[in-house]
Amino acid sequence: MDFALPADLVAYLAELDAFIAAEIKPLEQQDDNIRFFDHRREWARTDFENGGLPRHEWEALLGEARRRADKAGHWRFSAPKKYGGKDGSNLWMAVIRDHFARQGLGLHNDLQNEHSIVGNFPFVAMFEQWGTEEQKQEFILGGFEGKRRVAFGLTEPDHGSDATHMETRAVRETRDGVPGWRIDGRKMWITGMHVATHCAMFARTEGKDGDARGITCFLVPNPTPGLEIEEYLWTFNMPTDHPRLSVNNVWVPDSAILGQEGLGLALAQSFVHQNRIRQAASSLGAATYCVEEAVKYARERKPFGEELARNQGIQFPLVELATQCEMLRLLIYKTAWDMDNMPHEMVEKTISDKVSMCNYWANRLVCEAADRAMQVHGGIGYSRHKPFEHIYRHHRRYRITEGAEEIQMRKVGAYLFGYLGPRRALFAK
Repeated sequence: MDFALPADLVAYLAELDAFIAAEIKPLEQQDDNIRFFDHRREWARTDFENGGLPRHEWEALLGEARRRADKAGHWRFSAPKKYGGKDGSNLWMAVIRDHFARQGLGLHNDLQNEHSIVGNFPFVAMFEQWGTEEQKQEFILGGFEGKRRVAFGLTEPDHGSDATHMETRAVRETRDGVPGWRIDGRKMWITGMHVATHCAMFARTEGKDGDARGITCFLVPNPTPGLEIEEYLWTFNMPTDHPRLSVNNVWVPDSAILGQEGLGLALAQSFVHQNRIRQAASSLGAATYCVEEAVKYARERKPFGEELARNQGIQFPLVELATQCEMLRLLIYKTAWDMDNMPHEMVEKTISDKVSMCNYWANRLVCEAADRAMQVHGGIGYSRHKPFEHIYRHHRRYRITEGAEEIQMRKVGAYLFGYLGPRRALFAK
């Protein structure tokens, strides 16, 4: 067994670092753009007088970084080659995300806005798998050109993790001779609606509450009559772009359906594994950064005339965190490698539990590492002059939003006890 990273992957990390040093760091420093990353970051990013939305200057800076990365051939790395990407694998994406997050906050990679100079495009995979040729052209190429942005409209105020009980309904209705659908309901936490051109709106079209079948995905234009953004919900980590919205008498034609009628949940769930393994790698990298910063500070700080690091009360908690980082890194890389070496549809059937292990543990680990880094640094660690409070506030969300950790643990339990996965045959005997 060879655990070494491929030589071409290591070379690509060096190429990315050189690009960051030549193009992204200078942009980060010019025109006081550093205000978005230093102690002023929350205020600089957040338009508190406009519902807490991201400030235009902040989003414009992210856009410029993406344009430079796209011109250099990095931004679309994970996308298929036919769309200008490089068919980036799950292993390469996991290693890159881990590598970036280990470098701390910066314009190269700031996941508060899901921003990175090496982008992650779950909707590309969804449209490639489920979209018509017209939809692929409009939303994949249009997305890369900045003409189309799609928000994900699954969660509802009364229905989060269990989407099978969603109350949003769509019924067939012909208007002006055109067959289509009328949609009514409510949605919540629909990230990015302030800039989205469309919302992938999930609604029940048949069946009863609790049925996995019978839910359909519609591409609803934004704005459109009957779609109202009620409010942007302020969160632990600002700025916010997560609104509560309502749809009343919203009509779309049949051509707005993405995928097959009644099989919308399969579409929603089909690519969570890619998202979860990459997000786990980001949390792992951020956790490693917190540990390393705490170690450096403990060696530099000398209370009572001796390095803080001499105290076992400082050493042992960081030893445990560093050990967990090393073990988790091996599991994330191995799981990503396994994903690359099996058909996509086999991931859910064979190693979905491993993806969940990586994700829920990484998200918990980064919160513990950020908290410990604050404690080691003392007062300055608690302040916004260090990045640990920002890392904690940002990554704390993923213990809920990327599939709550309880949902992830339930998946692992189902595999472990043979209710799902390869061990079903073992217990069937």
